[in-house]
Amino acid sequence: MDELIDILTPEGKLTGKTALKSEAHKNGWFHATVHIWLFTSDEKILLQKRAMTKKVFPGLWDISVAGHIAAGEEILTSAKREIFEEIGLQLEEKDLIKIGTRIHQVSHKNGIQDNEHHHVFIAELKKPLSELTIQKEEVDAVQLFDLEILKNTEKHQNVLLSRFHGYYCSVYNEIIKITSK
Repeated sequence: MDELIDILTPEGKLTGKTALKSEAHKNGWFHATVHIWLFTSDEKILLQKRAMTKKVFPGLWDISVAGHIAAGEEILTSAKREIFEEIGLQLEEKDLIKIGTRIHQVSHKNGIQDNEHHHVFIAELKKPLSELTIQKEEVDAVQLFDLEILKNTEKHQNVLLSRFHGYYCSVYNEIIKITSK
């Protein structure tokens, strides 16, 4: 889906310009996204298998929920919207814990230039997977993995990307702070 998004400076400030997501990816313009990592109290992490129709990383077991922030949309509103769209789960703002913002710059072989500011959240998943409704255009499946997988991506094929090991470890550390209380 090609949506209208805000264009940012490399530092993450609004420029006052908007563009279609496809234009931003073609031209390498900075824009904002949300990443939401859903974990369980027994130290599992929900990963989604990206639909095979996705333009980048099709079929990869990836972040629980992720998506672009629409033009003019508040960050938390976007996070809640993406969670509901992709897996049919309704969370409240108080359920989402922001653990940071990271700059992500990747040039993909298909010409997509991802220059993004990821607003990263964690939240506890309190519903069984059977109650989730996945968005078939975006997600092929969801599955719970041991939380340790975030620290061991190099041992697995098609589960996360080992080049982002530091990012996954930081998410792991933030989740452990909560689950070990």
